[in-house]
Amino acid sequence: MNEDIKSIFRAEAQALNSIPVDQDFEGAIRLIYQKVHKSGGKVIVSGMGKAGQVANNIATTFSSTGTPAIFLHPSEAQHGDLGILRENDILIVLSNSGKTREILELVYLTHELYKELPVILITGNPEGELVKKAQISLFTGKPEEVCPLGLTPTTSTTVMMVMGDALTVSMMKIIGFTALDFARRHHGGYLGEKSRNSRPV
Repeated sequence: MNEDIKSIFRAEAQALNSIPVDQDFEGAIRLIYQKVHKSGGKVIVSGMGKAGQVANNIATTFSSTGTPAIFLHPSEAQHGDLGILRENDILIVLSNSGKTREILELVYLTHELYKELPVILITGNPEGELVKKAQISLFTGKPEEVCPLGLTPTTSTTVMMVMGDALTVSMMKIIGFTALDFARRHHGGYLGEKSRNSRPV
């Protein structure tokens, strides 16, 4: 059993080390900075199913580190939540297959509302329909799932989570986000206390 667990860890670590890193990452970071920190917009992050849970985490991490963001459920968007969008916002969508129906519909409805609102896609499929709809596409490298059936989103969601971390941490560095800034946004719990007791970076 322990050897099986170690092999899972190795497989996921290898997937992380195999994420393609190119100029599109830099382009995504610059676009987020321009829309949010220069134009006063916010990041809208969306995904369906397991990818949606990762999207929610990315949104909350952005918000707690100085880049206003919110998770938008793609199905609830069709029932009024699309109203959260504003002209200067930016949409980040997650779809391993690159053809998730609910995400395709979300992008369509978004552009019906704001035609020029930019979309950043995180996907495992460079040939997916969503690639055609996105301004920037970030590819996961399409790692094999560690699920023995090859079906359950496992490795793919791990990779998406880390790619979200790369975007948020890069943005923190660009805007010069400090421990004092963190404390102003995170008052409760251990991290809130730790940040208040830290000197500004």
